Formats: sequence, structure tokens, C-alpha cells
Amino acid sequence: MSSEKRGMSRGLTSYGDDGFSLFLRKAFIKAMGYTDDALGRPIIGIVNTFSGYNACHRNVPDLVEAVKRGAMLQGALPIEFPTISLHESFAHPTSMYLRNLMAIDTEEMIRAQPMDAVVLIGGCDKTVPAQLMGAASANVPAIQLVTGAMLTGSHRGERVGACTDCRRFWGRYRAEEIDDQEIAEVNDQLVPTAGTCSVMGTASTMALVTEALGMMLPGGACPPAVSAARQRHAEETGAAAVRIAADRLTPDKIMTPKAFENALRVLLAIGGSTNGLVHLTAMAGRMGIEVDLEAVDRLGADTPVLVDLKPSGSYYMEDLHKAGGLVMILRELKHLLNLDCLTVSGRTLGEEIEAAPKPWPQNVVRTAKDPIYAEGGIAVLRGNLCPGGAIIKQSAANPKLMQHEGRAVVFADAADLAARIDSDDLDVTADDILVLQNIGPKGHPGMPEAGYLPIPRKLARQGVKDIVRISDGRMSGTAAGTIVLHVTPESADGGPLALVRTGDRIRLDVAGRRLDMLVDEAEIGRRRASLPPRPLRPEDDRGYRKLLMETVTQADKGVDFDFLVPPVKAKTPLAKG
Repeated sequence: MSSEKRGMSRGLTSYGDDGFSLFLRKAFIKAMGYTDDALGRPIIGIVNTFSGYNACHRNVPDLVEAVKRGAMLQGALPIEFPTISLHESFAHPTSMYLRNLMAIDTEEMIRAQPMDAVVLIGGCDKTVPAQLMGAASANVPAIQLVTGAMLTGSHRGERVGACTDCRRFWGRYRAEEIDDQEIAEVNDQLVPTAGTCSVMGTASTMALVTEALGMMLPGGACPPAVSAARQRHAEETGAAAVRIAADRLTPDKIMTPKAFENALRVLLAIGGSTNGLVHLTAMAGRMGIEVDLEAVDRLGADTPVLVDLKPSGSYYMEDLHKAGGLVMILRELKHLLNLDCLTVSGRTLGEEIEAAPKPWPQNVVRTAKDPIYAEGGIAVLRGNLCPGGAIIKQSAANPKLMQHEGRAVVFADAADLAARIDSDDLDVTADDILVLQNIGPKGHPGMPEAGYLPIPRKLARQGVKDIVRISDGRMSGTAAGTIVLHVTPESADGGPLALVRTGDRIRLDVAGRRLDMLVDEAEIGRRRASLPPRPLRPEDDRGYRKLLMETVTQADKGVDFDFLVPPVKAKTPLAKG
């Protein structure tokens, strides 16, 4: 029997007398109405991320109650506590700016309060990675519960859902194909219920890769937010939390290099959000595991895109749930997975696949012989424009633009883009390449999803639907297009992207995994020598922003704070691909 302190005796407040510390703690917690019997039981912490600003988390109070029920049925004492809640559309300048703050909040609250295990309830894009980053660092037994995706709506007989359809209809509105009345009607239908985006955006991506990683109970990624299945899964999660507390099943036993390889394999197979790569890199980094981008790219060679969900396909998350969920994908990838990886269920991934219900006919998950896309959804690029790497979601790009050379049309930052992109005087053609500088981790700051540059209005009116776009920022997983992202190093950190000028020729070669500016080295050297230092904005010199500006890492390292990342002790993926 372990001598480690448990329950109310864990992490006592420092008063110089442990007996008094426990006495005082119990005196105050009894004001919540607990008996000595309740306080003598294992404690399951429940992270409550409900917020009036966060529709993705509208169902959190119901999930908290279901988790409590599951924990209490197993004889434990569940105690909920709040942390920061982030919503993609309600975080200035971007939710990514605050992801690390949420991770710190989560980690420190797990450390500060007595709990034998913790249930992490999150859903919207940055919340799940933030919680898992914090849990990895705290290394207390932890289990993830996602809020689930929303159901779809209907616009004039057409099925619609956030947020691929948000962007599609807004593009049509910018091109003056639909009027003010219709865009207002669409706005009423895009988010008809609580829950996360209903397509393969970042929220859905993180739900699926978290289940594949082993940090979520099997079958938990796909049930819709408003379904009874979601509630039942929450109850089962509460019960599982009691088991992992008893077994001391800490994140370091689950979040291993081989488990991250499984998660990366699934990321590629689902046509997942490019944000998923940044988040998995940050999560792995907290365990001292470095994500090898070249190895990720090699995985894509034999990992086809199998899931027919928007933006790479046609369906929505509720359809994937009805089709059987993640296990349908895992079965197709089984020969490529590390089946001996432990999960929070206490069983291995291979055992969970075998225990799952038998498959049935469906059209949402393709077979490996009939994929949506022959290679993994994300390709990693190198070249003189991105010596630290860049990525493109090739499964959602225009095949005709995957090998393209064009003239650069450069925007200095997001403000410059907003000021000029819709001007009829903008010198741009469909063959040009739009370049947006200074929207990386430090440049904006926070690496916003402004990498999805809108089609210039003058081109949209001509019917242009896609154009090559390059930036050091991110884009939403719900977006599609021939868009190069995460150019590293970023412009604000002296990366080559800062040296591009309008009129330069740029060559994109996705098949060759190259991104190059066709400017001679002597001219590049002259431009670098004359590049002014990044101006220090007054707001950069105080508070959380100062912390971010001084310590945030680049996209290839997960955009985490360098002081939160332990030394590298392993790499992932390990497979040759």
C-alpha cells in the first residue's frame, strides 16, 4: 500500500503543522455541507469551464452533474472547480494567445487543491489542448471529457453547420452572390445547438486525437453535445476517474511517444485541423517529447484521409457518431498503430478496438482502399522561405495550385490586410500569391487564424474561389483552400517571410515539399541587413503579454512558453512511415 497522501490530506496548505492544516481545511470545507464520511473518500476534481461567453460549453453544467453521479456511484467525492474558459470567437486578439494561460491555470489549480484524479471538461478549440498541457505538467491522474459537437441546421433546405459553411456563405456574400437578408438567415442557422463546430475543425480534431492518444474513454469523441449518449459518457468518465485514482494512472503512463504517434496518425487520417499539429506538439513537449515534423510528413505517405467530413469531405460530426465514431477509423489504421499503448480505461488501444461493437455499412469512414485523399491531410514544407518548416492542409487544397509559381502580393500585417484586401485598386490576379507577414506567435501576438486570407473582393466578383496564400499564422480547421501556414521562423522573429516584397516570385511545390522565394541570396542578404528591429509596442512591456513576448516558442515547438517545457528525452513519431 502506498504511503502517498490521498483525499483531503493531499497538498496541505503550509502552516508549519500538517495536523492543523488538515483540521483547518476540514473545518472550512464542512461549510459546503460535507460530512466526515464524505471527506474521508477519494476526491475527484472536476474542471468546470462553463462561461456565458462560450456556447461550445453551454452543456458543461449538465456534464458536471453526470460526472458527479458516476464518481459517487463508485464511492468517491466529486468536487468541481472553475478555470478559465476560452471561446474562439470571444477572445481578443485570439484564443491561441490565451491557451498557455489556461494551461497554467489548469495545472496550478490541479496542484493547489486536493484531488486524487481530475476530470477535464473542455470542447472549444484551445480548451482541450490547454487542459491536457496542464494535466501533463501536474501529472495527477487525469481523464478528458469533451463537450461534443453541435447538431446541424438548415438553410432553405440545405444542411449547414459551423463553421465551414460560415466561411462558404461569407465568401458568397463578399462576392455579392447573396444579399443582406440571406446572410442574416444563414447566421441564424449555423449554430443551432450547444456544442463545438460540427465539421472537422480544431475542436473535432482534438476530440478524436485525444481519444486516440488514450486520454479519453473509448467512444467519447463523437456523441453530440445535446445527446443522451454524451451524458452517459460523462457518467462513465466520472466512474473511470475513480479507477484511475486508485490505480495511480498518471498522464506520463499514457502520453508516451508511441501514443503520440497514434494521435498524429489519426490527425492525418481524419483530414484534421492544422492547429492539431501545433497542439499535439505542445502537449508532447510537456512530457519531454519532441515532435519530428519530417517524421510526421513521412507518416502521411501511408496514411490516407479516410473521413468524409467537411472541409475535406461532405459530412458532419453527428454523421461520424452514427457511423460508429473513432473506432471505425482505428480499424482501418490498425496495422499502422501502436496497439500496446495504455488508455485511461486501463486497457490497451488494441484491446479497446477488439472490444468495440462490430462495424456496420456506412459512408462516412472510407476504407484504406477507397480513401478521400491518398496521403495524409497535412504536408510539411521546407525551403528558403521556411527553414524551420511550414505546413499545408493538402486534403483541403486545390489540386491545380499544389505546384504553383506566382508573384507575391505582400501585406505587412493584419491591419494592412484589412485596409487593402477589398480595394478595387489592389494590384492582384488569380495567379498571384498572397503573403501576410507578422501574424505569428509574437507578431500579432498570439498567432491568430488570420492565415485564411479572404479572396480579394475584386477577384471574388470574378468568380475566383481559391488562390495561394502564405503566412506565419494559423487558420481555422473549418477552413479550406491552398493555404500555407506556420511559416517558421515567423516574420517578427526575423524569419525570411519578413524579407518578401511585392513582385517577388515564389514557388510552391507540395509534391516536392518545397516553399521558396526566387530571389538571389545576395539580395536576400541586403534585405536582411537593412531589416529594422521589431518595434516594441507599449502593451508588449507588461503583464501576460510581456511574458508571452519573452518566452513563447515558434510553431514547430508548439507555441508554448519555453520555461514550461522540460528537456527533450524522446522524439515522436518513431515509425518510418
